Amino acid sequence: MQIRTIIVEDEPLAREGLKSYIREIEGLDLIGICENALEANAFIAHEKPDLIFLDIQMPKITGIEFLKSLSNPPLVIFTTAYPNYALEGYELDVVDYLVKPYPFDRFLKAVNKAREKLTYRGNPQIIREVRDFIYVKVDNALRRVNLEDILLVEGMENYVKIHTSTEKLISLMTLKSMEETLPEGNFLRVHKTYIIAKNKVLGIIGNELDMGIKKVPFSRSRRNEIIQLLTGEG
Repeated sequence: MQIRTIIVEDEPLAREGLKSYIREIEGLDLIGICENALEANAFIAHEKPDLIFLDIQMPKITGIEFLKSLSNPPLVIFTTAYPNYALEGYELDVVDYLVKPYPFDRFLKAVNKAREKLTYRGNPQIIREVRDFIYVKVDNALRRVNLEDILLVEGMENYVKIHTSTEKLISLMTLKSMEETLPEGNFLRVHKTYIIAKNKVLGIIGNELDMGIKKVPFSRSRRNEIIQLLTGEG
């Protein structure tokens, strides 16, 4: 899926940062850059993009005011240095709200949300296609990882180690970001440092889950909860 994307941002450095992030993600097609809402208004009417990266604090009209003025807006990801606008942004049903400076993994999470929303909007029957894989940054490249191949994810401070059926991938992102990226129905965080694939659990031994490649601990106090989440039994 190609996502036709524009940037609406009055700060040159912020525009360059967004451009560099967008270039790294397969499927994002940057079709325009606007320095203010008035430029964007004409561009959107003519080009009809799928997604806008929209700054909030801009001259003459804010990003929030601009979004409210659009009768049939594209998907929007707000970018701003001011976190106090978050509530109003979510009330406008934006895809996500990025507070500057935001790391690449946080940006990638927002793009994945937009991709899923666009698939729902265009054809609900193919939503599974979006949920079958994620992209993660490994070394200096984006790697596509099939969800079915993931056995578990191990947190290591600001990195995660993704154990798949064939390899181990190390990515610069937090376990919390990975938890928010993975579909909740298929994956479960069972420990402060582990997320497991529910359908890859081979057994429960004491307070550990047998994942085949290793045994993963979980909290004694959460034993009943985890068993219920994995099996549906109390």
